[in-house]
Amino acid sequence: MRIPGVILLPPNRVWRTYLGGRTLDVLEKKENPEDSPYPEDWIASTTRANNRGRENFKDEGLSRIEVDNWDILLKDLFAEFREEALGAEHFSKYGPNTQFLLKFLDSSIRLHIQCHPTAEFAKKNLNSPSGKAEAYIILRTREEVENPYVYLGFQNPPKREEFKQAILRQEIGGILSCFEKIPVKPGEVFIVPGGLPHAIGEGIFMVEIMEPTDFAVRIEFERGGYVLPEEARFMGRGVDFALSMFNFDKISVDEVRKKNFLHPKLIRRYNDASVEYSLIDEEATRCFRVKRLDVVGAVEKEEESFYVGIVTRGNGTVSSAGFTGEIRTGDKFFVPFRTDRVRFESQEGMDIVLALPPR
Repeated sequence: MRIPGVILLPPNRVWRTYLGGRTLDVLEKKENPEDSPYPEDWIASTTRANNRGRENFKDEGLSRIEVDNWDILLKDLFAEFREEALGAEHFSKYGPNTQFLLKFLDSSIRLHIQCHPTAEFAKKNLNSPSGKAEAYIILRTREEVENPYVYLGFQNPPKREEFKQAILRQEIGGILSCFEKIPVKPGEVFIVPGGLPHAIGEGIFMVEIMEPTDFAVRIEFERGGYVLPEEARFMGRGVDFALSMFNFDKISVDEVRKKNFLHPKLIRRYNDASVEYSLIDEEATRCFRVKRLDVVGAVEKEEESFYVGIVTRGNGTVSSAGFTGEIRTGDKFFVPFRTDRVRFESQEGMDIVLALPPR
């Protein structure tokens, strides 16, 4: 069997500890779109969700696909067709996974204040080669939310012991006083390195890409009526372990915008209207890469590696090696390493975010 030149990816909704997902319901054409504890769609995922209390859902987070009526975990397909899907060099270094975790995230409430480990911290304390650096691409915000925002880093750094006591007593006002709201709007791209405390505000729909783990410590124990079990707050450890992950340095809103917000870089013009940009490159992180392809008319695209595509605007077709499929806003697909060339066509215009592994 030879795997297709393009593999379309079905929805892969994942349970989380906050509410959202109405936008995803709309994209999936559900009859009664609503917010729920399934606010994320994990795309081409080879990472299992770390949901305490849901260990019986052993494949939660892992993407499944159908190829020639063969229902299989994407990770198992990668193991079976390692060179065709991922390439021998990538597989020998990382095994049967993409080496990134890619998501749609749709928040109806503000997420918990949280922090993720750096790769160095993960190697030392979590027996993992990967931490959880991540980046966000804002796609849209909800009309009812007047001032969408994120929290990112301490603008008013707390003293460590006082912060610890505020966490233990759940003095949320005191915790939030350490941050200032950073306004965000559609089209913005920014990166969140490990160690930086942060939270996504309500009403934000975005693409999120990160190192391939589900590591997080959360210093708020309740959001949206759900109380985190104790073992899910600090990854089964104590509050001192959680705080050892935090970067307590002061960073102003202006500094966040200079250091963490990224600007598109032109890579190539295919015709008068079709353009390719780099959104996240090796200057920002060595963990993953992201590009954006704006298609009007027809584009023939080649890459040196496999990649995952997400249609973020418009509709059109994708074709390669005898496969042709219609794609529209919200659709996702995987392009294997052995695919030589992919043709994208759209008469009205179509934007595609492309996620790629470390070079």
